Amino acid sequence: MLKLISKSLLVLAVMVIASCSDKLSEINENPNGIDPATANPNLMMPEIMNSVGRAYLELGYGDVAGVAQHIQHDGWFSGVNHYDWGPQDWSGWYNILRNNEFLYKRSVALNYKFHQGVALTMRSFIFGVITDLWGDAPYTSAVKGDQSNEFLKPAFDSQEVIYKGIIADLKTASELFASKDATGYTAGYDIYYNGNPISWQKFANTLLLRYYMRVSEKMSAEAKAGIEAVYASGVYIKTPSEDATMSYIGATSGNSWPGATAFDQEQSNFRRKKPAQTLINALLTNKDPRLKVWIAPVHVQWVADPTLATAVDPFIRKDGVLMPGTPYLTDQVLNVEVKKGIKFTRRYNPNLYTGTLDTNEYVGVPPGLRQPDYYNNNPTPGQTVQNQHVSQLADVYRGSSGGLLRARLASSAETAFILAEAAQKGWSVGSAATHYNAGVKNSLETWGVGSQYDAYIAQPGVAFNNTLGRIMEQKWIASWTAATEAWFDYRRTGLPALKAGPASAEPVLPVRFNYGDNEVNFNRTNADAAINKLETTTHSGLRGKNSQWSKPWIVQGTNKPW
Repeated sequence: MLKLISKSLLVLAVMVIASCSDKLSEINENPNGIDPATANPNLMMPEIMNSVGRAYLELGYGDVAGVAQHIQHDGWFSGVNHYDWGPQDWSGWYNILRNNEFLYKRSVALNYKFHQGVALTMRSFIFGVITDLWGDAPYTSAVKGDQSNEFLKPAFDSQEVIYKGIIADLKTASELFASKDATGYTAGYDIYYNGNPISWQKFANTLLLRYYMRVSEKMSAEAKAGIEAVYASGVYIKTPSEDATMSYIGATSGNSWPGATAFDQEQSNFRRKKPAQTLINALLTNKDPRLKVWIAPVHVQWVADPTLATAVDPFIRKDGVLMPGTPYLTDQVLNVEVKKGIKFTRRYNPNLYTGTLDTNEYVGVPPGLRQPDYYNNNPTPGQTVQNQHVSQLADVYRGSSGGLLRARLASSAETAFILAEAAQKGWSVGSAATHYNAGVKNSLETWGVGSQYDAYIAQPGVAFNNTLGRIMEQKWIASWTAATEAWFDYRRTGLPALKAGPASAEPVLPVRFNYGDNEVNFNRTNADAAINKLETTTHSGLRGKNSQWSKPWIVQGTNKPW
């Protein structure tokens, strides 16, 4: 009897499975998923562009802005001010590359030239960031894990191979865009240039200028010929309206400007960022009109008053009138007054006061201080308390989106300064002075102060003097919020002559990121091979070769930046 029941159940099970096989295959199809065979390239582009724009901005407005001495932090400051970096993971960039590779393959399958060009340009940009930051990296074997298990632990390519590959891909992208063929593009999905192939060609060619100059000390002949060819074509970013930028949506913290106060009740992320004194000194010295666009005046300014009988006046004065109350107004009271637009002064007798005070209306934090909270005799120290004697960034950077709040991937100012440097080298790209002046003007126009160009450029500290130092200083200033380029230019040239602060782990600036634990632990053989190719320096320290002060190929043998 049991045997009969078992056989009956077996037959019934087979019949059920057979009858449901078609339905089961239908159920296993995700109705919300995208079939790779029918995926629309337009739908992939915005996420790739958005991810790249946000990640690049967060570098140039974060830790790297500390290296370039645009910004310092007054809380949680060791990474920004002291370069106290641990292993840095690059998985975010490779995740974008996987999506981008899919975009490229679908574009090839559909013969969409515009989309192919976009994918190649973004691929070049991403790999450029990776090799610039870390050094050797997976390139020819990257994002191929779906093809073979051997690619799950990809080999690292040399920087030389990666830079040459970037240049080759950008040339191909430029040719694709030159056809002006935007077949398959749907309006609204290109968040940089709204589907304009020529704008993308200018972007690709501007990146060519960037990377040719990047390798100019290692591949001089190729760099010279490449930059001269791009210049001769006349197709590159020339005006601020052509800049490769990305706007922010501003609806959530994830799609807003970093540190937007609308999504930070304590506003600590905004208040933590302070302008670096290095940058403020350069801006003040030449009465730079960008100063007031980027940086706010101090809430409480030190003012010398020789009539005071005591070394330091213990009261805050408003409009020259002694304020009654406690020796120091509380932050709560002061911030209420600041919101009303009232500024304060704090007076001292210069004949009696023995400390050091920065009495300017605009005051930055010197690089590499151990306790920047206490800088400029701040009476209310603490990581959550605003230093009223040091400038904040301008109020625009409290915002979530709009106006100046854009990620800038490449600009007309950068292009002009690259050509100025090439001309200064004697390459056939026109006049160094003409390009330098264009770089300064383009930057001023970008930040809404172009009307002050004539007065600014006429100053002795700004007017072109046919030196690389003058070009690189203005390029460094113009790279505000895109400080990665300033860092890589400094690494390549040693200019401007930035100095590490007293609390830095080493007395010189770092030159790279450390390889992350994922690579070192799970791709050890290939990671070790790349690490062993780094050049240990006297500053490499306990990390040995995998140190932020070990030199990658791009600066080995150049004696730069130190």
